[in-house]
Amino acid sequence: MAEGATAGATPLLPGLPDEIVVWEILLRLSPQCVLRCSAVCRSWRRATSTQDFLLAHHGRQPSLPVVCGFSGRYQSILAFDHHAADPHLQPVARLDNYEGLYPETSCDGLLILSVASDDGDCVSVCNPATRQHASLWGPPDFMQFAFLGMYPHRPTGEYRVLMHRSSNDEDDEEEPIAGDLLPNGRVGFYIFTLGSDQPRYIGGAAAHLISGTPALFRESLHWSPSHHQGQSILLWVFDTTTESFREMRAPRIPTKSYIFEMDGTLGIYSHDDAMQTVDIWALQNYEGEVWEKKYRVELPIAEINGQLGGEEDELDVSVVSADGDVLLLLGHGRWLFYVDTHGNLVDSFLHDGQQVYACQFRLKQTLVRHNFFTALEGYAVNASPPFI
Repeated sequence: MAEGATAGATPLLPGLPDEIVVWEILLRLSPQCVLRCSAVCRSWRRATSTQDFLLAHHGRQPSLPVVCGFSGRYQSILAFDHHAADPHLQPVARLDNYEGLYPETSCDGLLILSVASDDGDCVSVCNPATRQHASLWGPPDFMQFAFLGMYPHRPTGEYRVLMHRSSNDEDDEEEPIAGDLLPNGRVGFYIFTLGSDQPRYIGGAAAHLISGTPALFRESLHWSPSHHQGQSILLWVFDTTTESFREMRAPRIPTKSYIFEMDGTLGIYSHDDAMQTVDIWALQNYEGEVWEKKYRVELPIAEINGQLGGEEDELDVSVVSADGDVLLLLGHGRWLFYVDTHGNLVDSFLHDGQQVYACQFRLKQTLVRHNFFTALEGYAVNASPPFI
């Protein structure tokens, strides 16, 4: 910490020790405010650019649910912060006129996006806070993979993406992948290290049992439980250190379920077919794989339909945990509804004429500058595309 506190020869603020200014004031600011402070003068830029400061600042950021907004003019990536005074939906990035943009996965403030445009399809990685952006690799290669999750590989400090290739048959309707990318036509799981030029094959497994957005917990990726004859029986876990799979017991749930990190443990939620109730389980003992049903939430459907003008349609439901609170986000067209675990409609949002939905990812913003960006094709900062 001394590096940041002694970065300037003159005090950062007259009358206050630099140690206090850096670690008690600047560290508590939002990423946007830190960036503005870095433009004040060279000493402030040095104080807010050290690796110690940036890592500590990232550690203080909340992990917020990501909400996507779509319109014909632009697309938005927003973070839902229920502690913010107003508005709760905080803009993260606006991307100009991408009809086919889809967030594939996220980790530590990084987003991987698949983008379809008139100029061709591509996959890119971006840091919305620093506005860094680069392509991963071009078509047709990435079209053959499903993105399963992104994670930091602690032994190397690299960021890696777990992917799966389900078919490489010549009779496949999809365009065959380049031979050097899938040597010997192997299908199965691959790991792509951000900054490298191709994925690494790690073997095959029962990929049909892995679905949905994973929860990164205890340095492992956890996927929603698979089902057998209408009952959840297990969930798959990927150890990001050893980069190997294992199984874990799941609660028996009669409908499709979804996993999320929940107040220092794992949570699983599901809803009934009529979209009237949401059940939420919490993992009470990780080693013992013991689950407990913690909430049954009766959704305020009548109140929501009243705000929609009586229009009845299926809602998209997402359950997330933020700062110890469990939140339910319900999306319907341009509306987003915030419901607590007592079934109370806390707030509702009509967002700027856009279709909105909670896309299951979390964003913990970071100002850390990652070296892998400069090794990727088309690296840019503050460029449009993708940012407005």
